[in-house]
Amino acid sequence: MTFDVITIFPGVFSSLFEYGLLKRALAAELLYIRIHDLRDFASDRHRTVDDRPFGGGPGMVLKPEPLFRAVEALPAGDVAAESLGAARSFPVILLSPQGRLFTQAIAEELARQARVALICGRYEGVDERVASALVSDEISIGDYVLAGGELAAAVVMEAVTRLLPGVLGNEESPRQDSFSASTGADLGADSCLARGEDQGSAMGLLDCPHYTRPHDFRGLRVPEVLLSGNHEQIRRWRRREALIRTWRRRPELLDKAALDGDDVELLSEIRRDPALTALDR
Repeated sequence: MTFDVITIFPGVFSSLFEYGLLKRALAAELLYIRIHDLRDFASDRHRTVDDRPFGGGPGMVLKPEPLFRAVEALPAGDVAAESLGAARSFPVILLSPQGRLFTQAIAEELARQARVALICGRYEGVDERVASALVSDEISIGDYVLAGGELAAAVVMEAVTRLLPGVLGNEESPRQDSFSASTGADLGADSCLARGEDQGSAMGLLDCPHYTRPHDFRGLRVPEVLLSGNHEQIRRWRRREALIRTWRRRPELLDKAALDGDDVELLSEIRRDPALTALDR
């Protein structure tokens, strides 16, 4: 199996591969890991990969261009020659607090792949066009805050690697693990990448989408409200998007979220919106 990892901090992984299970799997050539420095795919001399978010707000957002180039430049025979939106021969996963919660069942799903690409998020987030038009899945390893997706990527790689045939001395060991599908148990949120203080997470919700320059990338445009300069409209749009994303992806969080009257009204509108409810049918 091969992992391609895209990150702005490639050095983070060097020591992880010198010990334990990953080292043994690499030495036995049961596993291959290729680390790709995202800054190698920047287009300016400063190797810039982030920019300020449209609509204002704290932090920086990873730009779409370097991430698209990095995925498209993966070794021939994979996504390099495939057009945007075409079916890929392997999953491209964004490690993100907006993703589905990583479980042993997902680890088993990934272990059946010959190759997986992992994109490590950083800063305030990743331009939403990466999530909507480049990656095939988003995964979160839990509901707490880390600075970026590198440690989350390491968690995913180790959880998947131990399921590969020949990696563990006893082939029955993975079947007896906690949370294994064979036990009927489910993995809890005891590891991972999480959410910062933003328009969504400050209320116990998933984050809203983020965008940065350019405003039009390959025909994928930034929502006009974020370019309007109207701070109240931007605030309300972000709040609504955070509620929509939480309602669709992690509805159980709504039971614990601190919702005010405006949030309750927005959520009621969302649940009655036929355009949104049709997506879940």
